[in-house]
Amino acid sequence: MHRTARIVPVVTLIAASAALAGGPAYGARQAEPAATAATDRARVADPIRWRGAETSTEQRRIRNYWSAARMESARSMDRLSDWGRRQGIRLNLSLGAPARTGTPTTIAPTMPKAATAGTARVPNSPGLRWIDGGAVVRTVGRVFFTFQGRAASCSGTAVTSANRSVVMTAGHCVQMNGVFHDNWVFVPGYDRGRQPFGTWVATRLITTPQWSVREDINHDVAAAVVAPVNGRRLTEVVGGQGIAFNQPRRQQMYSFGYPAGAPFDGERLIYCSGRAIDDTVSTRDLGLRCNMTGGSSGGPWLLAFNEATGLGVQNSVNSFKYNFAPDFMFGPFFGREAQAVYQAAASIGAT
Repeated sequence: MHRTARIVPVVTLIAASAALAGGPAYGARQAEPAATAATDRARVADPIRWRGAETSTEQRRIRNYWSAARMESARSMDRLSDWGRRQGIRLNLSLGAPARTGTPTTIAPTMPKAATAGTARVPNSPGLRWIDGGAVVRTVGRVFFTFQGRAASCSGTAVTSANRSVVMTAGHCVQMNGVFHDNWVFVPGYDRGRQPFGTWVATRLITTPQWSVREDINHDVAAAVVAPVNGRRLTEVVGGQGIAFNQPRRQQMYSFGYPAGAPFDGERLIYCSGRAIDDTVSTRDLGLRCNMTGGSSGGPWLLAFNEATGLGVQNSVNSFKYNFAPDFMFGPFFGREAQAVYQAAASIGAT
């Protein structure tokens, strides 16, 4: 059976002025053929790295650029994305789940002493505001950057790492059209313009070569290394979610993010939960029933999530939606390529 499908990314582009509504757009590419996919699984190429704001002067400039008012004024501009009007791709309902490759690896979450945990139990949800506290309201945050002169937002997560400075997000949240984004910051615990744990400026951005070279949606994964704030590193302040690679598929997941497209406004943390499925349309990604919109890209999918503590183990990120299935989110399988990105980021000393 075949049908026409379109992929819509869940990055949010927010206008610096009304004139941007007709500006240039971001173009996605079709899924790679099976032969290329098999080659990708056979070897892992080095992640692609970009140097960000390495001096204290540049970091201060970027923090000042992202004022609370500028963050709070963010509005969804999803219509600028070519992914919403791309060429049709083939839908093959007989596509089976890909085999898991690589050695399962799990890194445990951490929580700073000052963190407090929520107590409420939360039912499965396709997309509701998270109101029960815990570490997730400290470790998940909103990502801001500029792309071709336009302000933009995604979501991201502080994860446990040796350098205590790693944020995981989606590939298209660090690079589009072969160009890395500018003025990249992470705001953990963002809430209606407030920045309770500070604004953290990226010194490095890292993504998979598959995303960087050909925008392969199967590898839409990235990491940022952020500079210390007031002499303290990121997870010393907010803690970190765990992270895992090469895990079994179709597990219970919680997804978090800051969707800014209607009916959301990007000002609050939203979550979805349920059992992950396999994408049988055009990718090797995971799927989850979820109505989050633009701006949620890069937010974490967490295994073994504890509703009381707000801690879990990251195993994917919000990546894209098909326009014929707006109530489902898809995210990349965290295999060896994603692990290479994380390891590259974790090995860089925060400056």
